[in-house]
Amino acid sequence: MKKVAIVMGSDSDLKVVEKAITTLKDYGVETVVHVYSAHRTPVEAKEFTASARDNGIGVIIACAGKAAHLAGAIAANTTLPVIGIPIKASALEGMDALLSTVQMPAGIPVATVAIDGAENAALLALQILGVTDSEIADKLQQARDSKKAKILEKDKELNEKYK
Repeated sequence: MKKVAIVMGSDSDLKVVEKAITTLKDYGVETVVHVYSAHRTPVEAKEFTASARDNGIGVIIACAGKAAHLAGAIAANTTLPVIGIPIKASALEGMDALLSTVQMPAGIPVATVAIDGAENAALLALQILGVTDSEIADKLQQARDSKKAKILEKDKELNEKYK
């Protein structure tokens, strides 16, 4: 089974990133977690990214706030899928990070989730892995079916209550 790498620009991003780590572990997917900065440790970030495929990584999640160039810097050095999580870390409430993450030039795509959207980043990574891993795909479908059943049960309860 492929691993998912999570790279954050600062350890202060961990409070957001933990949701992704937990979600991936709940699905039994091994995670590799690093702190690399696009600006302060560009060589280390590039070396990690360039060797990721050979080290069993299938998807990379990159999260950063403010200028948030990490996801783009990582995507520039791999053809693995890269998912960016913009982090709310400045007076601009994460909009700066969102725009820095989503506005990539043609040829270097980064899938981007919502500001602080770590859980959805993990679920998207799982969906990508699920294309070739039926066990993950089945677990994702079971989780969706379970959520659907809960919503329908709530709907039934409300309909009974307000008949």
